[in-house]
Amino acid sequence: MKILVCISVVPDTTTKITFTDNDTQFNKTGVQFIINPYDELSLTRALEITEANGGSVTVITVGEADTEPVIRKALAMGAGDAIRIDAQPKDGMYVAAQIAEQAKIGGYDFILTGRESIDYNGGQVQGLIAEMLNWPLINVVMKLDAEGNTIKATRDIDGGRESLSVDLPVVISAQKDLCEPRIPNMRGIMMARSKPLNVVVASDKNDYTSIASYELPPAKSGVKMIDAENAEELIDILHNTEKLF
Repeated sequence: MKILVCISVVPDTTTKITFTDNDTQFNKTGVQFIINPYDELSLTRALEITEANGGSVTVITVGEADTEPVIRKALAMGAGDAIRIDAQPKDGMYVAAQIAEQAKIGGYDFILTGRESIDYNGGQVQGLIAEMLNWPLINVVMKLDAEGNTIKATRDIDGGRESLSVDLPVVISAQKDLCEPRIPNMRGIMMARSKPLNVVVASDKNDYTSIASYELPPAKSGVKMIDAENAEELIDILHNTEKLF
């Protein structure tokens, strides 16, 4: 089984976000970047599947040279090789078009992604890749197994859970309960230094969207403490001041 795992390089959740160029560019200065946590889950499960059933795992990302240290972490986790599409990840459509093209070239059986990236939270890429390849998609999966040429998956839906079975090829996106992310050990870190990291030229130069500006959410205001015995004051604030009902 030949698995392609899509990873996004995102700012750590503790990062203080700022913008430059009149609020049109994200400021990378001093930012700690990590593998998108949902993508770590998809990579871990891909590794578990190939360890049990045989096969290979390749990680792929759209990013510039500064993403390579994070890609090396994915290799240290156990991926056999990596592909970096040398371009700025402009938007979901652009990223999906790049990955779909490489998936066609590489002849992969199975593509895994996270449910969304924690920076933009778009949740678009997996569906776009599936459409571009004309493959089925199972989204936000929290249980995943492979039996021969068949993938069995369980996902949360409104009011319960749904179990699905599909033959390869397929695109799957990972939900938070899928597995425990694997932590690279020293042997994996040392081996990652010599694993192939293939840099390829972007196949699509289109700009599907442009950024007008970024802005930070409003600063949180102070907390108003209300005595537990004074429910009427709380109701008045929620109703008349905050207009919540």
